[in-house]
Amino acid sequence: MSSLTYGQLIRGNRNFRNLLYGQFISELGNWFNFIAGLGLVRLVSEASPTAAGIFFLCRVLPFAVVSPIAGTFVDRFSRRQVMIWTDLARVAIALMFLLVTGGKDLWIAYIGTVLLSTFGAFFDGAKNATTPNLTGREGLLAGTALMFSTRFLLMAIGSGLGGWAAYAFGYKVAFIVNAASFLVSAFTVWLIPEEATRDEQTAERMSDKSKRPSFVQELKEGLHYTIVNHFALTILLMNIIWAVGGGAINVAFERVGGVHFAGIEGWNPDMAVGILWWAAGLGLTFGMLIAHRTSIYLERGGRHTWFIGWALIIHGVLFSVAGFMPTLLLFAFFTFISRAIIGVEYAVQETLFQRSLPDYIRGRISTLDRGAELTVFGVTSYMSAELMYFISPMKLTVISGVLSGFAGVVWFLRQGTTNEKISEAPPPTP
Repeated sequence: MSSLTYGQLIRGNRNFRNLLYGQFISELGNWFNFIAGLGLVRLVSEASPTAAGIFFLCRVLPFAVVSPIAGTFVDRFSRRQVMIWTDLARVAIALMFLLVTGGKDLWIAYIGTVLLSTFGAFFDGAKNATTPNLTGREGLLAGTALMFSTRFLLMAIGSGLGGWAAYAFGYKVAFIVNAASFLVSAFTVWLIPEEATRDEQTAERMSDKSKRPSFVQELKEGLHYTIVNHFALTILLMNIIWAVGGGAINVAFERVGGVHFAGIEGWNPDMAVGILWWAAGLGLTFGMLIAHRTSIYLERGGRHTWFIGWALIIHGVLFSVAGFMPTLLLFAFFTFISRAIIGVEYAVQETLFQRSLPDYIRGRISTLDRGAELTVFGVTSYMSAELMYFISPMKLTVISGVLSGFAGVVWFLRQGTTNEKISEAPPPTP
């Protein structure tokens, strides 16, 4: 099956362009907020690992908890309106961080992070469910790669700029940039017509409210689909296993850059953490951008399953190697390589996953998967922060790589070496 190139999709699809531009701006602001928020918590808590752990938990756990609800919500109501209103709410929430001036105000940073994460779950659920309808079947691989590569590119640019801005101008500038970014995102989503966010079959299903099951029934329907569908359950289990190791990455970067290499090489803590996130984001972006050519090669030989499993294993091994590096730049190099590999893998995996999901249930399944992954991610982030009292951040890096790479083993155990168990849903209407 032919796939549109990145250029073809961007030039020929105005609605997708608007969504992509909005994400670009809002993700830039998000990373300003993350680096500045992390630095602010480190400053007012006197570099407490527990405070950092709570911050990470507040960032990911609310997203995870509300994701099943958010997924059901965006399958029942206007995805366009959900994205607009959650963006507008986050404008005000982002400005809450300006009120944090000392250790006694840490609760404000935590509450603000919880609220940003909660509203983000609804926005991401609506955006992810909408994207296949905007791209059409032939543009889905390019659209998936572009949406995620943009996010990861902004991880690189936003974290680097956020670290520099926090160093040069202070944390308040970063929080104001974050608030403004959500306003721009809301405007770009507003430019997308309502009918473009659904396929015709789902729109008809929504219009006849007398035949629609209740909210709770639709929530249960999503859970049941995930359990009984072999491929959906495989993706869920694999991502949960990956998150067991992946959850340590937040803490590893904060401790490796902000404490370890800042101490032995004299780096500014915010700059050092920003460099590591920059390397990770750049690697993921590079991986996403070569995913299109990689997928064409994989489709010719039917090698998708083989590639996904081995890519997961190899990326984990390489990230473990980073834990033995003597300098920040070498650590960043191995981080870049491991993230590039997982970037290609994720684009291929996510495209297969989205193609397998019917539009009417896509929001529920994708957010349930993401929510379960982030639940584990958040819990292991906090546990990793507590481990910092007993082990070094470099040892944590090695453990993180080994555990996240084990997701490839789980993939092979579930899928074998063929694509026979991957079925595709009917094509969405562009």
